[in-house]
Amino acid sequence: MRKSNERVAIVTGASRGIGRAVAVQLAGLGYTVVATARKQHAEETVATIVAAGGRAELASLDVTKADNVCSLVGDVVERLGRIDVLVANAGIMRDQLLLRLKRKDWDDVLATNLTGVFACVQAVLRQMLRQRSGRIITISSVVGQIGNAGQANYAASKAGLIGFTKAVAKEIASRGITANVVAPGLIDTDMTRGLTSEGRDDWQSLVPLGRLGTSADVAHAVSFLASDEASYITGQVVGVNGGMYM
Repeated sequence: MRKSNERVAIVTGASRGIGRAVAVQLAGLGYTVVATARKQHAEETVATIVAAGGRAELASLDVTKADNVCSLVGDVVERLGRIDVLVANAGIMRDQLLLRLKRKDWDDVLATNLTGVFACVQAVLRQMLRQRSGRIITISSVVGQIGNAGQANYAASKAGLIGFTKAVAKEIASRGITANVVAPGLIDTDMTRGLTSEGRDDWQSLVPLGRLGTSADVAHAVSFLASDEASYITGQVVGVNGGMYM
């Protein structure tokens, strides 16, 4: 995969796990990475990139606040002149069985995981249309494809991302912009470490490859979709799930 030249990538939810791995990999490919998270929690991500000789900036961003998203994107365009890649990764979980699920927990998950992505994609599109180039990559989940008990809100948000991204892909394809989904399976992150050992074993038993994935596994797929080599791929869902869903 060729290294990019002075390209700019915005990665939301870059403070840990998949977001951090994606930011670090893109920086290693030569992108200037704008690593965003709530309350500037992505300091370690930026420090890791800079220590390795890469270029990265820290930005505090709550994707549920559309005005903040627009301000961030405007600032990036003004200072760096372009936006080549958006990786919409920010997400939250508020798991509960449906009969006990509070409306606020439903609303919060949809606001971050789906409406927040809408805000980010809408904000970067104007610049990408001007450039007649760009890569939009949304991070869904295998749960959005197969469902999971106790995660109706999360599954709905992640399934919604798939439909949203496919619709966007059709709207913008004629302008040289692609939009794709990466749908991770059971990945070894802080979120999955919160499962009981029994729960992890139950999930892992459903993975034909017999292991949890890593954040780097997901980042490799994202990096490919961001590359020139993926210029003829759009509207697709790339499952990084060890065969858990085929």
